[in-house]
Amino acid sequence: MPKNQSLPAVSDFRRDFPQFADPAKYPEAQIQFRLNLADELLSENVTGKKLFPYFAGLFVAHYMTLWAADSRAMLAGGSGGSTNGVQSSKSVDKVSVSYDTSATLNPDAGFWNNTRYGAEFYQLITMFGAGGRQL
Repeated sequence: MPKNQSLPAVSDFRRDFPQFADPAKYPEAQIQFRLNLADELLSENVTGKKLFPYFAGLFVAHYMTLWAADSRAMLAGGSGGSTNGVQSSKSVDKVSVSYDTSATLNPDAGFWNNTRYGAEFYQLITMFGAGGRQL
């Protein structure tokens, strides 16, 4: 039984975040594993029961995005678990492009900056006074 009464089910997560609807790309067991982690690490007493499912969804989406990137790297012969961070510039031959990430990345968010979901999760959770927590 979940610790948080408003913890979403896998089907709720897939409905709210349809980009993760494909069970071949995002297996149910992986999503459930992250939901269980969210249930242990987050509290609806902090966010409120109405908002908790969205916080848990962002949390899971962040981890599933990183999991998918690791899976793609492993299929290509690389090793999973790489911590590349956010790419802000790229050069090919004589052409280069760069992006100013200072407006979109929170310097205090660290690991959470690795996905849009994580950045939003971090920004929202700090509004609830959870900024000092280790997430």
